[in-house]
This record gives sequence, structure tokens and C-alpha cells, in this order.
Amino acid sequence: MKSMIKNESLTPWPWQVNISKLAFDLNSLASQLKDFSQCCYLVEHNDKGLGISHDAEIINPESLTPSSPTTGKTSNVLPVSAFAPALGTQSLGDSHFRRVHGVKYAYYAGAMANGISSEELVIALGKAGILCSFGAAGLIPSRVEAAIVRIQAALPQGPYAFNLIHSPSEPALERGSVELFLKHQVRTVEASAFLGLTPHIVYYRAAGLSLDSKGQINIANKVIAKVSRTEVATHFMQPAPVKILQKLKDEGLISSEQMELAQQVPMADDITAEADSGGHTDNRPLVTLLPTLLALKDNIQKQYQYPTPLRVGAGGGIGTPDAALAAFNMGAAYIVTGSVNQACIEAGASEHTRKLLSTTEMADVTMAPAADMFEMGVKLQVIKRGTLFPMRANKLYDIYTRFDSIDDIPADEREKLEQQVFRASLDTIWQGTVKHFNERDPKQIERALNHPKRKMALIFRWYLGLSSRWSNTGEVGREMDYQIWAGPALGAFNQWAKGSYLAHYQQRQAVDVAKHILYGAAYLNRINFITSQGIKLPNELLRWQANQKMG
Repeated sequence: MKSMIKNESLTPWPWQVNISKLAFDLNSLASQLKDFSQCCYLVEHNDKGLGISHDAEIINPESLTPSSPTTGKTSNVLPVSAFAPALGTQSLGDSHFRRVHGVKYAYYAGAMANGISSEELVIALGKAGILCSFGAAGLIPSRVEAAIVRIQAALPQGPYAFNLIHSPSEPALERGSVELFLKHQVRTVEASAFLGLTPHIVYYRAAGLSLDSKGQINIANKVIAKVSRTEVATHFMQPAPVKILQKLKDEGLISSEQMELAQQVPMADDITAEADSGGHTDNRPLVTLLPTLLALKDNIQKQYQYPTPLRVGAGGGIGTPDAALAAFNMGAAYIVTGSVNQACIEAGASEHTRKLLSTTEMADVTMAPAADMFEMGVKLQVIKRGTLFPMRANKLYDIYTRFDSIDDIPADEREKLEQQVFRASLDTIWQGTVKHFNERDPKQIERALNHPKRKMALIFRWYLGLSSRWSNTGEVGREMDYQIWAGPALGAFNQWAKGSYLAHYQQRQAVDVAKHILYGAAYLNRINFITSQGIKLPNELLRWQANQKMG
């Protein structure tokens, strides 16, 4: 392409900027680059260096002399060397995600069980137009119902979601959660830890299907499925199984029309590729998991031709603007954060825990047995610094695999458990276990009465379950037993936040953190666009600095 300027140098853009409209100082460069609502035009001046402006005009070939593009001594205008369009946070991710969920950003805060993703967290983010999933997993039905009532009162138009965790050892809890969600018309659930489809999640999805006045399928009950395996993702990307639908219809839970409609829509609206996250995780690298699920999505979309295409987002390992932009650039329709929100003031975690989280580094995490899937050997990612929980929990699982009952445990080993871990006799702990499960799922106790190994598992799950609650409530004297879920993304966030006000845990507000991650990603997107045009920016401008509150 021929240059529009009559000299030996070429300019990639057909614009020029009057030198009077250019700013050359570092502060002006920074402020104009951060103003995503306007285009940026950059020029290079031999004497003054890099200049920036929000205004430019189409080049007039007669207005420049051969010397003017480089020195600016014989002309009042300079050619544009690089350009950045007015693209901000709204350009990141899938617009359909924002429209379907009624949010401002292609971003949501994932659930953290036992109410760590608290009412306060959901409401604060919701009022800012950001989706957040309440951490209903592990809570008894009455506690979940109270949260529904409070959140709906504060966010009558949304956005909000509730977590529905697969509970293979406590199916009554999963069923009870679905019944509560349908009763209170909770319109978005985040399905997590599913190994396959259950009648409960299918019931929730199908019960919200109907035809509108134009004969189009209306999906009232939206599902966001967090997955880390292609076989599980396939289940949620495809329509519900006829066998499960037929059983639900026979039981009178769904209508014939809903059964028919459920075979025409996917089980989930959104699939979150859950990589190396806190809590339940397969520790999958995002750079391999996300592209794999995106390819799977394309194949299934081609097969079923859904009117509204499936969306695949990314979660796990996202705690900085850089990570967020990387996920979007890989094709994520939206991003999900988790660990970074647990250290925020709105989270349902104790001050001791939030302070510890704010100093966590990337290597300070490890895997430990999960309370809800203990017998299956499923593990979750937790903090290992400042607590003995991982070591003690793994010891419990080792004992569980080696012995068939509590009575088989050698006396000296049992004594250590009672003194160091449970701080009570195992007989006393069993009594507390009976009371605990009678409130949640009485059938658990019935199945354990004549099954010594199951009884041992329930006793051990007493410790695994309470250790998380101790962390949330700040149980004094149990600090070394706190079970604190987190992934390496938290360590990355802490490293990024050093030197800023966000380094202090009492200054971390969820909306502020979310906006820094999103605005930072948009800023880095602009920086990358400019540097790809051959412009060398000052080092101070290459990173997003958290130097002011954005909430």
C-alpha cells in the first residue's frame, strides 16, 4: 500500500495529529491509555519522544513536508505511528453471556462452599452488575433458604446464582437444594463437582422450559456447569437423557411438553472449563483444558444446531489481569474467579483466614481429601501454610484405606487421633456425627449402623466438614485445623497486588478486585495492540497498576 505522505517513510495509518493536541509526559500517556471510551493515536517525535492524543484527522498529503514526520520542525502535524480503538471491558468475552445473565461484564465470581461465597458477596457484586454464585454446598436446607430470601430481597431483578454441588454420598441434600431453587424461582444455578447427570439437575433444567408466544423455547432455569473433563462436559452440552426425563415425567415432576422441549436444548447454557482452582479440582492446565472444551463445543453445536450457541468460559488460575486476558484471548466467553474473592471483606471467612490468604504464595497450596467425596478418594486444593489440616486430613484417609473399622485401628494410632485431631474420644465424636447427619441426611446414619467402614468414614468426615466451618467462624484454638480452599491464582494475585492498597486484606472489596482484573485485562489488551505495531512503550506503562479504588 502506498503512503499518502510524499516522503521516504511509510505510515501504517491514514491519520495525522496536530502537535498542539499531543501529550508527551508519562502521566498523560498513562491516563489516556486507560480511557477506554476513546481511541488513542500515538506519534513518534525525534525531540520529544512518544506522544499521544485522543484526536486525529485524515491525512492531507499536501500538509506535510519531507522533514515534518520525524522532526515536527517545519509542520504542525505528525503522522500516526500506532492506533488503538475504543475497546474496553465490554469488548472482552461474549456479549450473549452478558445479555442472558443481565450483567455488565463477561465475568462471574464462582461459588465457595459453606457460605464462603456469602450473601454479602453475592449482593455487593450483584449491585455492581456482576454475577456471583452463593456457596450453598455443605449448608443445611434452612440455611440455604434463608440465603435465598435475603439475596432475592436485595437483588429482586438479579443478577445472582446459587451453587448446586453433586453430592453422591448425600443425594438428599442435592434433591433438597433443587426443590428449594424451584420453590423460590432461583433462575440460575452453578452446577459443580458433577461426574455425570443426576435426576436432580435434569429436573431443575426441564422444569423451567416452556414455549413463548412465538413458539420459541423459553429457558427459565439457566445452568452454568463447572467441569474439568470432556466426558462430563459432553453430558452438559447435550440434551438431557430421555431415560431420566421419562422417569421425571412418570413421577409427575415435569410435563410431556417439558420432556419434549428438554430434548431440544442443552443441559447447560454455559460450560466453565475449571482448571487449577481452589477446592474441588483436577488441577488441569487451562491452556490445554480450555481449547479442548472449545473444540468439543464446536462439534456438539454443529451436531445439534442450537438456536443460541453454547458458551465455554474459563475458571481456575485466574487471579490477575494478565491471566484474565490470556483466557479471553484463548476464546473464553467469560471468566470465573474464586480464590481471590475469599480474601475479600465480604467473604464468609474469618479475619484470621482472610489475613492468612492475603499472604499466600503460589506454592503454598496442596491437595487434601474432600469431605463430601471422602470414600471415593476425591481431593481438593487447600492452603498448606499456617495450618496442619492437609497433613491430618491425608492421615485420616490413609487410615481409612488401611482398616475396615474404628475398632481395627491400633490403640496407639487411635490415641493420637483422639488427642491431636479430634480432641475427644471417637465414641463421643460418633455421637456428634449422628446429630450432625440427622439434620442433613438421616439415611447416612441408617446405612452406617451395620457397616463399620462407613461408620469410620462418617466419623472422619466430621473432622473434614467442621474444619472448614472453623475457618469460616474463626474457631479459637482450632487455627491449626483450618481447612482453607485456595488455588495458585491467589498467590499470583498477592504477588501482583504487592505495593498497592490491595496488598492489605482489609482493603479488599470484591467489586474493586473484579474491576481491577477486568479493567486491567482491557488495558493490557490495548497495550498489546499498540506494541504489536512496533511502538516501544515505557516500562512503567506495560503493566496495570492497582493504584486507586475502582468499586
